[in-house]
Amino acid sequence: MTSQASIFREQIIKLSADYYRSRWPERPFVPGRDYVPVSGKVFDEEELGSLIDASLDFHLTAGRYTSEFEERFAGLMGRKYALLVNSGSSANLLAVAALTSPLLGKRRLLPGDEVITVAAGFPTTVNPLIQHGLVPVFVDVDIPTYNIDVTQLDAALSPRTKAIIVAHTLGNPFDLGFIQSFADRHGLWLIEDTCDAVGSLYEGQPAGSFGDLATVSFFPAHHLTMGEGGAVLTSNARLKKIVESLRDWGRDCWCTPGTDNTCGKRYDWTKGGLPPGYDHKYTYSHIGYNLKATDMQAAIGVAQLKKLEGFTAARKHNFEFLKAALKPAEEWLILPEATAGSEPSWFGFPVTVREGAPISRNELVRSLEEARIGTRLLFAGNLLKQPAYAGVVHRIAAPLTNTDRIMNDTFWLGVFPGLNTEMLSYTAQVILGLLEGKEESKE
Repeated sequence: MTSQASIFREQIIKLSADYYRSRWPERPFVPGRDYVPVSGKVFDEEELGSLIDASLDFHLTAGRYTSEFEERFAGLMGRKYALLVNSGSSANLLAVAALTSPLLGKRRLLPGDEVITVAAGFPTTVNPLIQHGLVPVFVDVDIPTYNIDVTQLDAALSPRTKAIIVAHTLGNPFDLGFIQSFADRHGLWLIEDTCDAVGSLYEGQPAGSFGDLATVSFFPAHHLTMGEGGAVLTSNARLKKIVESLRDWGRDCWCTPGTDNTCGKRYDWTKGGLPPGYDHKYTYSHIGYNLKATDMQAAIGVAQLKKLEGFTAARKHNFEFLKAALKPAEEWLILPEATAGSEPSWFGFPVTVREGAPISRNELVRSLEEARIGTRLLFAGNLLKQPAYAGVVHRIAAPLTNTDRIMNDTFWLGVFPGLNTEMLSYTAQVILGLLEGKEESKE
């Protein structure tokens, strides 16, 4: 790069910081006027400058920022490898697809094999199973952790069971000790859907560091954002190679974009029915996709990584603040609890309306929205009641009693770092006021 270009780059990035401060100035929160969102991106001039720096390289696919992000993120998550992809949903797709690879021999998942999971969650945890002809076996969840009920695992097990895929619900780690022991005992693959749980710990170790594979999302709602983006994590070199191949068109070659002959024998391979010496860059060992992210996305992620510790602390603080503020409402609301042995970096604050409460879940969330307070349901509720899943081949290991209750009575509030104590106080005051007002009207 010429010295003049370097000077221009420096000036552009400096101007972007000035632009940030002008475009997004801080302003005080006004209750009832300003919306209290459940989630959102938290960024400043550093992310904007990093994005612009990457764009000035005009390296539109993976590049220097991608390599930096993958290396640093893998270390933070307690893994050897992190493979950046274009979304968390793609990460789940690749994790499941990897377990169907012929390279896994007898442990390869085949159509008709069963995978234990839950119906109370986000669709893209389960969708890849259906898309690969696998049979999801559903077990119920626990309230108030909202995680898989491990007492039902034995009922879910069959001779066709080959894997478990479960999400850490709203950042609360599931019982990793029990589930990993169960998976090891029965020779099952374990995929941790960690899309909502970056920064969470179980027994002092990062959520996402236990399973054979783990997945992460970098959508704006999540703990770190790139706008769109995700990652597959593993410490298994063979699984890393398979995921990388599936992500990159299914190719056998592992050269990074813009490089050639990493293996040193590009024209010396003999694969399948190809003629000897066929270019390794155009040799395909899997039926793959193109699910790569861009270096501009990775540049945002690199800046976000520096803030992860602060983001995690803010989520924990906001969760504890809300829990204390809503404690007077425990007569009517079930408040969330962390899984034993865990330290969640909460994605949201789940609440279940008790039987006999003076207001229904639907009435409560409508009233909160009218008060300019955002809420969300616990994703799909009961996935099997969703129209898209009618007729899907599946098995239910035990009655989904709590799953149905979540579908009818549960919602969640935001705790992300963009919320301050004024917003959380207002949220709690409105909820308490609605409950007390309804109770008084009944008397």
